[in-house]
Amino acid sequence: MSEVKTSIETDLVSLKHPDERGYYGEFGGAYIPEMLFANVEQLRLIYQEVIDDPAFQAEYKSLLRDFVGRPSPLYLAKRLSEIYCTNIWLKREDLNHTGAHKINNTVGQILIAKRLGKKRIIAETGAGQHGVATATVCALMGLECFVYMGAVDIERQAPNVARMNMLGATVIPAESGSKTLKDATNEAIRDWINNAETTHYIIGSAIGPHPYPDMVTQLQAIVSEEIAYQLTAQTGKEYPDYVVACVGGGSNAAGAFYHFLDDKRVKLILAEAAGKGIDSGHSAATSILGSKGIIHGCMTLLMQDPDGQIIEPYSLSAGLDYPGIGPLHAHLITTGRAKVYAATDDEAMQAVFELSKVEGIIPALETAHALAILSRIGAGKDDHVVVSLSGRGDKDLNTYMNYENIKDQVH
Repeated sequence: MSEVKTSIETDLVSLKHPDERGYYGEFGGAYIPEMLFANVEQLRLIYQEVIDDPAFQAEYKSLLRDFVGRPSPLYLAKRLSEIYCTNIWLKREDLNHTGAHKINNTVGQILIAKRLGKKRIIAETGAGQHGVATATVCALMGLECFVYMGAVDIERQAPNVARMNMLGATVIPAESGSKTLKDATNEAIRDWINNAETTHYIIGSAIGPHPYPDMVTQLQAIVSEEIAYQLTAQTGKEYPDYVVACVGGGSNAAGAFYHFLDDKRVKLILAEAAGKGIDSGHSAATSILGSKGIIHGCMTLLMQDPDGQIIEPYSLSAGLDYPGIGPLHAHLITTGRAKVYAATDDEAMQAVFELSKVEGIIPALETAHALAILSRIGAGKDDHVVVSLSGRGDKDLNTYMNYENIKDQVH
């Protein structure tokens, strides 16, 4: 395992991008097997040029508009606002095609993969939303698709597995470890090593070796771009007082935060999964329980024992059941730019049913962690709080309906 370095080192001039070596402060970089060096370096050398290309932007924005259905609405949740005595706005990523924010990233990455001449696509998925989004764009572009998913997640996210199969993807179960997102990522990386020349790995979170965290963040930045002009149009105010998002690997939060990262007037709030309790031994509160280490190609905060062995995370939410956090978020948290709270399974479930009953919106279980911490962030009655409603709850209905029977089980 080696760290990819470039000959140029620069200081961060903005929180929006890492330095030339792919670091946000002390977090990031590219720690990869030598067999992946050529792939990662090829991507690093071209990704920004491609993203900045007017032709790419035109095709990307066209697909976001006509295929994904953007812009997604910014909705004032009036009844929820009354409960929490503040103005709560929901950024409705759940209304995107495929039902979550993940499609923003996969549309962009499939266009980049085509520029690279790749014919085969692999992905990892936890809750299944990224897998569905990847399978969707592969079907759109006629490319072969393989999605790695933990065996436990395959069982608890059966509707999304069915969707991936219908879209023509091959879903491959990860049977090692806790059989969840971490293990699916491990298997995807092994596949990438064995098929490096033909394959592009569409990473779904703002994690992995540089340039992935920056690339994924830029492709998700459409979320905060829309929040800014939509809030201004509806309130006359150019920025929200708070932006709240759940975080596992972090693509949802990165996109919701991006255009506000350098604006200190905007408080950035992250919600992690506390599982059965932060100190219960069954948690995925990475930034609270974690320490600096390397996972899946980058230096970040992760849950590990004194010997550096990864501690298995736990969350009822498949999308947050991950022992690490994106390097951008690790930097935001350790520098104090973002504040993090942890919500338990029970608190997230209460938030699911609250939003469903007072606003007529059934959120994904991941998203519910952001809703669950609203009473703790300190927002005032005149503040504007934007919550990234990152996904819809169709995929979690079985979990919701059977929660009383399964809540005492730990995989």
